[in-house]
Amino acid sequence: MSYVTVDNIHQSYDGRPILERVSLGVEEGDFISIVGASGCGKSTFLRLLLAQEQPTRGATRIDGRPPAREPGQERGIVFQRYSVFLHMTVRENLIVAESFQASRWGVFFGAARRNAAKRADAVLERIGLAHMADAYPAALSGGMQQRLAIAQALAARPRVLLLDEPFGALDPGTRVSIHDFLLEMQREAGMTVFMVTHDLQEGFKLGDRVLVFDKVRWDPHEPEAYGATVTYDLDARQGGNPPPHLAGEILEYKES
Repeated sequence: MSYVTVDNIHQSYDGRPILERVSLGVEEGDFISIVGASGCGKSTFLRLLLAQEQPTRGATRIDGRPPAREPGQERGIVFQRYSVFLHMTVRENLIVAESFQASRWGVFFGAARRNAAKRADAVLERIGLAHMADAYPAALSGGMQQRLAIAQALAARPRVLLLDEPFGALDPGTRVSIHDFLLEMQREAGMTVFMVTHDLQEGFKLGDRVLVFDKVRWDPHEPEAYGATVTYDLDARQGGNPPPHLAGEILEYKES
């Protein structure tokens, strides 16, 4: 049985189909990249996995449990726009993320807090924010805040991590280092990851599988009549590149 199961998901807004007939199974610890044209339901799919929304039809399950009705601690998310606690220092943002998983009250005390601070400092060193540990997020650039948001989500050690174009605010060099950090933490914690990206190369570099979302039915007179589904489910572990006979077709999604 798959760890994450998506069973015939449909989602509509005000009668307008966004997703239809989406079904898949994902093993625990897999990294799933999601690509496709803008507006084809990729972010909607993440919100359904998060249980931030409920599907019009179908269900998603994690580890065989009943479908969740609201977001829970076993699922973490990083959006395109950074989201951190502005009233906490950079270090405290990481400590509190870890504490929600480790402590009933979401607070560390004494030796537990000191140890959590050491782990936070080690992570900040790794992502290039050690010099800002005592600063507040308002003092950070957008790229720095996004690095912090990614590290915060990883510090919480969710069982399922959802990433919605998380690297867009990062410069190319930082992006590569955060890729390495993400993969290291994912493998260490055994997290199952779903990542939406418009960068096809990034999707194949990081993912074990690449899902392509698109509409298989199209009415030129009524373009919103049908929703999108998974049109390709590709193994990204075979050299990290799309199959030659599909590369040109899939590259169209990046350009659109």
